[in-house]
Amino acid sequence: MSDWTGGYVEGIDYTYGYYQELNPLRVTLAFVNAGLEVPAMGTACELGFGQGVSANVHAAATTVAWHGTDFNPAHAAFAQELAGAAGSGARFVDQAFADYCTRTDLPDFDFIGLHGIWSWVSDANRAIIVDFVRRKLKVGGVLYISYNTQPGWAPSVPLRGLLTQYADVMAAPAAGIGNRIGAALDFADKLLETSPAFFNANPGVANRLKQLRTQNRNYLAHEYFNRDWQPMSFANMAELLAEAKLTYACSAHYLDHIESINMLQPQRALLDELPDPVFRQSVRDFMVNQQFRRDYWVKGPRRQNPLQRSEAIRRQRVVLTAPPAGISLKVRGAAIEGGLNESVYAPLLAMLGDYKPHMLGQLETALAGRKISLLQILEVVMVLGGRGELALAQAPEVVQAATAATQRLNLKLCERARASDDTAALASPVTGGGLPLGRIAQLFLLAHSLGKRGAAAWTDFVWAILNSQGHRLIKDGVTLQTAEDNVSELLRHAQDFERTHLPLYLALGVAADTSSPR
Repeated sequence: MSDWTGGYVEGIDYTYGYYQELNPLRVTLAFVNAGLEVPAMGTACELGFGQGVSANVHAAATTVAWHGTDFNPAHAAFAQELAGAAGSGARFVDQAFADYCTRTDLPDFDFIGLHGIWSWVSDANRAIIVDFVRRKLKVGGVLYISYNTQPGWAPSVPLRGLLTQYADVMAAPAAGIGNRIGAALDFADKLLETSPAFFNANPGVANRLKQLRTQNRNYLAHEYFNRDWQPMSFANMAELLAEAKLTYACSAHYLDHIESINMLQPQRALLDELPDPVFRQSVRDFMVNQQFRRDYWVKGPRRQNPLQRSEAIRRQRVVLTAPPAGISLKVRGAAIEGGLNESVYAPLLAMLGDYKPHMLGQLETALAGRKISLLQILEVVMVLGGRGELALAQAPEVVQAATAATQRLNLKLCERARASDDTAALASPVTGGGLPLGRIAQLFLLAHSLGKRGAAAWTDFVWAILNSQGHRLIKDGVTLQTAEDNVSELLRHAQDFERTHLPLYLALGVAADTSSPR
């Protein structure tokens, strides 16, 4: 009998997470900041899309034609269900990489994305992926790839080996992967109690073990317990991707672009002495103890001159994606946590607080009297964008074209929230990406879409759903038991939602403004 899983965990579904870096539209800000020409995005592919939430959000909220595969048929079925509900035309299948990547009917792609998958597949599958990228990524196209990396993972590699070995040889095979993971963690705790020298020499490993206890078992199964698992150094990644004619472009994580919060001045000075870009990234990984990389690679990078870069920055249209009152003026990087310059951030947030798209050049002109420079504005955009509080805005004609599919997808996800809290993002046609919304917020939006108006009506609607399923709210770590307490807490959330969040979601097209209340 053939092993259709290829050594990958099956029998337990992956989580329903949304990952903004898989949005090809996010390439623009990163490339503009790095002084690179931005390619057009018309076709995209995700390899190993999990439940397909990210791919479906991006397919519905943009005019990009999306394709993708995930070996798990249950994952592919859910992804297809969402694509069908949205009517986005996205094409998702359940083929193994060996089958999908050799198809002759696929288009060439402007963007190919892999989130985490690289760390969990075999060397043979990595070779297949590199060959696929070599053949199917267009000249000028972008590969997004995220992966566990060295040196940050180095101390914990033996722990992962011990956990998987216990699950394989000591735990009952029929217990199921979730129970086997629990048994492996229990054993690791017992081992820790004996004060082994390895843990004493590597105290961070004990902290990682504690973190594992708090994480979703579905996530742990796919993150740690595959047959193939390899944190890879940046240098090794660069060597492999060179076979596909790819060059490292920049980090896909916007906050990585702000070196002042990620490295101390002597570290930055040392990096400035290193001309080789691959070695520079390798050294930087040691400086920040990098555990997980999120990178853009490009097939044929083209550098902008200073004038081209400045003009490209000024053309970018951005929109706030979080209420300004809740935006912190502190930022945490790999090296420091510090305060943001209120004299720069406050006037920018005031202008962006109308939830309308603004060109950076227009912001520069409006703020010239405050002596706020274009590069300062760009840094604000990178910080807020890196924290998910701001995004690029699509052209009005694209927003119009994507609105219907976006609203159909969001309705499908909000209806799913009646019985589940596993999806926590909805799509915006304005940004072409997803916004985080939990179950309660999705149910408020569902009530709104059904024409119910006001916090009291939404509270009644949501409480009827929760109460029928025996669900209760938690406040300050305590489960509320009485109906009165639950309704009171729900009403408080609903009032805040109506006052603070609904105007944002209406402006971003996440919610439709239905006309007649009922």
